[in-house]
Amino acid sequence: MNLQYALLNDTSWKSLGNWQTPDTPFMSFAFWQALSDTGAIGEKAGWLPIYILVHRVDADDCVVQQNLSSVEASIKVKQPVAVMPIFIKGHHQGEFVFDHSWAQAYAQYGLDYYPRLVTSAPYTPITGQRLWLAAGETLDADIIKTAIAGVDDIAQQVDASGWHGLFVTPEMAAMANASLPTDIDIEMALKTQANGVAVKPIELPILERQGCQFLWQNKNLTQNNQLFTDFEAFLTTLRAKKRKTIRAERRKVAEQGITCQRKCGDDITESDWKTFYHCYVMTYAVRGQQPYLTMDFFKALAQHMAEHLMLAQALDANGEIIASSLFLYDKPDNKTATLYGRYWGALGEYDSLHFELCYYQGIEFAIEQGLHYFDPGTQGEHKLIRGFIPTATHSLHRIYDARFVPAIADFCRKDRLQMSQYREQAFEALPFNIDNMPMFDNNE
Repeated sequence: MNLQYALLNDTSWKSLGNWQTPDTPFMSFAFWQALSDTGAIGEKAGWLPIYILVHRVDADDCVVQQNLSSVEASIKVKQPVAVMPIFIKGHHQGEFVFDHSWAQAYAQYGLDYYPRLVTSAPYTPITGQRLWLAAGETLDADIIKTAIAGVDDIAQQVDASGWHGLFVTPEMAAMANASLPTDIDIEMALKTQANGVAVKPIELPILERQGCQFLWQNKNLTQNNQLFTDFEAFLTTLRAKKRKTIRAERRKVAEQGITCQRKCGDDITESDWKTFYHCYVMTYAVRGQQPYLTMDFFKALAQHMAEHLMLAQALDANGEIIASSLFLYDKPDNKTATLYGRYWGALGEYDSLHFELCYYQGIEFAIEQGLHYFDPGTQGEHKLIRGFIPTATHSLHRIYDARFVPAIADFCRKDRLQMSQYREQAFEALPFNIDNMPMFDNNE
């Protein structure tokens, strides 16, 4: 059976079969439904979704109509394989992989960089799968190649400047690079375009960028990679000066009369959610901004994803909540189970409280739950000196105007080199003692 794709403008494809549990909570149907129901994604938010359904057909079946439609519009699907979401966007908000300079280059030549196509978990800089897979399926290069053909189709229909697959897994990046061009005969492409003939999308390259985030690992190297037994066991793997610094930061929090507590799932009350959202809004208010996510969004998470939620709270001497940090986490039943630090806010300025509530409470929770990793969020070298290891992130880019491909390809190449050097330098600054220093791998 051959792979084909169909372009759908709704989620009716969910009814076609059983779907695997995604590798992170941020690709769960419940998370996406919460985004959609509360207006965080959709046309008004500037995140207009389209879904590329990859499916199998017999060789003698007629070609599927590939206009935007719904499953009910007589699309003949033999066997669903995977679905990749695409957003049509006219801005860069909520992405965390920045291509503003590319937009400026288009503008300098009087060309419009928008709309652009994006595949990501909205507002979430977390590496993970970017396709939903049907039960029994395994992601491979053929699936990715078929999905990218669907991307090319959408790009032609809406006249998009390019496609950006953000925070994809290293495996997806490798498969895309193996199955699609990573270079272009630019001289021939420019001659073709100069003659008024569009360069075929299939001839255009997939470009890769890499970034750096910091990931805590629940792994005691001096004890055969066993999980840590408690926070103190983790501290013993650090150099003495760093241990002293972290203990001092935690002591400063206590000396301000602040105590911390953690609540999970259904133990988080309505009052807790109201206070959390007040704290969350304050994070944006100090920058003169409005938050992307609403109170109703978090209520939807509480209703449908309670088993993935942990709320850390800081209380003053009077027992009043003064700061909150919301985490999501995987079920601790596999070797990649991860805690994700996502949303934080405080009602005032408190010495070292951010480190305590966003990092140390998370590390303690990961150890208690037997989670193997803790991803505290994007950016921040201050995470490095607290034992978070520099880790490569990957994004894929496809530019449809061949005239811009050489410059952007060169940008990506130099960017990868710079990020590789940065990760190596960051790695050298890790606070671990020599017996617990992890191996550096710049081929992630």
